[in-house]
Amino acid sequence: MAEVTALTAARTLLLASRPLSWINTAFPFAAAYLLTTGRIDAAFVIGTLFFLVPYNLAMYGVNDVYDYESDLANPRKGGAEGAKLPPELHRITLIAAGVLTAGFVVPLVVLGAQRPVSWAVLAVSLFAVLAYSVRGLRFKEIPVLDSITSSTHFVTPALYAFALAGTTMTPPLVITMIAFFCWGMASHAFGAVQDIMPDREGGIGSIATAFGAAATVRIAVSLWLIAGVLMLFTPWPANLAALAAVPYIAVVAPFLNVDDAHSATANRAWRGFLAINYAVGFAITMLLIACAGQGVFA
Repeated sequence: MAEVTALTAARTLLLASRPLSWINTAFPFAAAYLLTTGRIDAAFVIGTLFFLVPYNLAMYGVNDVYDYESDLANPRKGGAEGAKLPPELHRITLIAAGVLTAGFVVPLVVLGAQRPVSWAVLAVSLFAVLAYSVRGLRFKEIPVLDSITSSTHFVTPALYAFALAGTTMTPPLVITMIAFFCWGMASHAFGAVQDIMPDREGGIGSIATAFGAAATVRIAVSLWLIAGVLMLFTPWPANLAALAAVPYIAVVAPFLNVDDAHSATANRAWRGFLAINYAVGFAITMLLIACAGQGVFA
């Protein structure tokens, strides 16, 4: 019986870490580090593994613990889009997230001893992960700050890679990071639309509950447009990344006028969004390789 319980706990923790989203944090770190250093070393391996699983368990698992009551009323929870963590697994989730995170953060801190700025970036990243969900902070319930914090979750792995590698932040890199941040805010804002009704019923605030469904979708589209336009100001062929905004805008366009009562229907576009991430990610990878070969970001 204990073995079955342990297996069930392990499966639930895996689900809580959102495997579909692992690539969204591991890839920015790995790409930024590898393409600016050209090395596959201890920092690359440990950092990539950290941002692949432990980071996501800390981010999503902690969120599932503190959002348990509201998740019970959310029909999309309980699968690939989020676990409904039973109370008996809350403590083990927090312990597992803490232990796994510490197991990777300690060697990363040691590896970054020559570049203390990397400690600061990693600290900001981990603070954002906790501040989004834990009681007393709950940035996820502060409209706009929720999207800013969520975007920080995805941009800081890349910024941390640059800091750890001692990369010089050139204008093209800065523009790319700002565009990436806009993309992250847009993604969070649109994702919040589908949860408007259960969030309101649970007394949870968000950018979507504050502005309403249609306005939030338009905010998301505007941010994706800004991200695309910003990339136009980077050198060739990096400016081709501007096209990456098109599929996101296309998939959410049918919901530009969705009202709050029908906001849950935006989940159809959200599922398409998850699929688009992989296709766009592949295209961006090829583009980054080409850019690295031409020294675009140097």
